[in-house]
Amino acid sequence: MSTVDATVRPAHIGMSGLLAHAALGLPLAMMALPVYVLVPRFYADETGLALATIGALLLGTRLLDACADPLLGAWVDAHRRIGSYVRPILIACAPLAIGFALLFSPPADWTPHATALWLALTLTASYLGYSLASIAYQSWGSELARDDAGRTRITAAREGAGLIGVVLAAALPQALGIPSLIVLFLVTLALALLFLLRRSPRPAPHAGTRGAHGLAGIAVPLGSPRFRWLLAVFVGNGIAAAIPATLVLFFIADRLQLEHHSGLFLALYFVAGAASMPLWVRAAARFGLHAAWLGGMVAAVAAFVWAYALASGDLAAYAAICALSGAALGADLALPPALLARVIDANGHRGAREGAYFGLWNFVNKLNLALAAGLALPLLGAIGYAPGSRDPDALHALSLTYAVVPCLLKLAAAALLLLAWRRRRF
Repeated sequence: MSTVDATVRPAHIGMSGLLAHAALGLPLAMMALPVYVLVPRFYADETGLALATIGALLLGTRLLDACADPLLGAWVDAHRRIGSYVRPILIACAPLAIGFALLFSPPADWTPHATALWLALTLTASYLGYSLASIAYQSWGSELARDDAGRTRITAAREGAGLIGVVLAAALPQALGIPSLIVLFLVTLALALLFLLRRSPRPAPHAGTRGAHGLAGIAVPLGSPRFRWLLAVFVGNGIAAAIPATLVLFFIADRLQLEHHSGLFLALYFVAGAASMPLWVRAAARFGLHAAWLGGMVAAVAAFVWAYALASGDLAAYAAICALSGAALGADLALPPALLARVIDANGHRGAREGAYFGLWNFVNKLNLALAAGLALPLLGAIGYAPGSRDPDALHALSLTYAVVPCLLKLAAAALLLLAWRRRRF
């Protein structure tokens, strides 16, 4: 099965075609996690580069990457009008593979300035390759279904593969070292591209839509009330999820004093998320996308708020919270992109502007992470917490910011989603 007409219902996309399409999500996710987790420690230990320099380069290249997303989306749309998503993905994978392989291979005995330049260039290549591949890949998937059940099935398969990639990226460097991670990334990327090109369903050729194209087309999605409503819910929910992601290692190390179990907790969380994907696919098919996502938000709050009451050594209790909140994570990963695909279809932009939509979507997703760090870390500092603290008031502030603040934001996003659902905004 190599092609599929765009009007074919998702039930006709067989399991082999679905898995072939989803496979690329695994290496893409495998690349994303190490940049956040491994690069700072690696460059500090192996090259002696100052932490301030490493942090500034990570921030600068990430901001460049985020701002480039809408432009990359417009470029993807331009290629979709004259062909398919294959060319942008193949173009993206060259800098992605080379940049990621070289990122962890800085030349020895270079000056700090030369090492910093190496880090900046390899990060930029990795980030931009990843972003271009992701936008084209997400756009491809959004065209493969015409109903909510099919959209959810496709996004859940893709995000489930991504979670497997996250678990591998978290476990492999500790078990076998960073070189093994690079080799596995390159092998899985090559295999995933082969499956994508040979076995994945493809959208039918599309004539495109009239109206603004190129750079002018970037703003077209923002003119849609449906997209603006969905984006507002996505931002609120995304910040709520990003705050615990920013603070989790501090919470485990200082509040729970279980730093040596960090890998176990993170693996449990992501494995539970991957395992929950079929549940959310069935929930969306039975109750609808809005109801399923709303249920996922409420379930996340019900599971996670108990972290506020945890104390030093509460391993079993926190493991249970990781498993339950990880299961709720599946809703956040599988359902919003399916809703976005529905919005694109409802706006008459299917097959023509997916790149613009997903470019803005990914820009906002990265902005959520920046906002979470920009809000949570200064807030903690202002109320007296510092890493390594054992002061009861400081630890209480950490628990409050880690567990309670995200739950309140999540409930606000759930209320906005309920309002949008009742008023049929998207």
